[in-house]
Amino acid sequence: MFYRSSIGAIALAALCIAGTGAQAQNDKSRFDPSRYPDWSGPMRWTATGGGNRYDQTKPPGRGQQAPLTAEYQALFEAGLKDQSEGGQGANQTYSCLPGGMPRDMAGNQGLEFVVTPKVTHVLFIQAVPRRIYTDGRDWPENEDPSFYGYSIGKWTEPDSDGRYSVLEVETRNFMGPRSFDNAGIPLHADNQTVIKERIYRDRQNPEIIHDEMTTFDHALTRPWTVDKAYRLQKNPRWAQNICSVGNMHVQIGKDAYFLSADGLLMPTRKEQAPPDLRYFKQSRN
Repeated sequence: MFYRSSIGAIALAALCIAGTGAQAQNDKSRFDPSRYPDWSGPMRWTATGGGNRYDQTKPPGRGQQAPLTAEYQALFEAGLKDQSEGGQGANQTYSCLPGGMPRDMAGNQGLEFVVTPKVTHVLFIQAVPRRIYTDGRDWPENEDPSFYGYSIGKWTEPDSDGRYSVLEVETRNFMGPRSFDNAGIPLHADNQTVIKERIYRDRQNPEIIHDEMTTFDHALTRPWTVDKAYRLQKNPRWAQNICSVGNMHVQIGKDAYFLSADGLLMPTRKEQAPPDLRYFKQSRN
């Protein structure tokens, strides 16, 4: 009960911080480009391999050791069972739904930070860009929720030359369904997720950028903190990947099917029933 109430308290405190910080961020000196770090260049996670996952230092699936509540651990286990039988479980991106936050910040397929004084953009290989507003704005009152949420950032910790070194970000206002990774570690259906990040360049290795991310969510028994690290790619060979092009997965209702090379629906699980054809005229043989 204490943890559930803490998310609301965090959001309320953030409103106060955003309000007091707005005046400082409206200072004209803040918009001097020389005060911001150069994080340009294609980055990719430092993990050596494996599919998308929240904690890149741990194995996928149960190996992530997600601090799920009993209810959401049961949903996760059901999803893993479905995947083992050929289904997709809670992995929603197979049908080209966006991964959203926090999933797309995994960096396993590549990303790039583009820093400007008022907005920091995160460009992805396989997803629409993310915007982190740093112009001192308040939280919007009637903004439509999205898979990526709404991100407000604040630059902190200037170095001896006055250049900021850390971007602190809070993101909320989500829609779903969303999961942490390919294995389908679920986020709560109430979409009251709050994500906090500290993004900065590694002080020992300038080719690495860290994203210390903490997710607050009612599917979790406690906040879940990880360090997402990205390494500069000097000779990248990336192709823009638009999900809907060449995607052979088809979702009908709650069931997943596969489109064969001859354009016919195929089952993805053993003894899977065909979709409901009640609105189609049935041929009589």
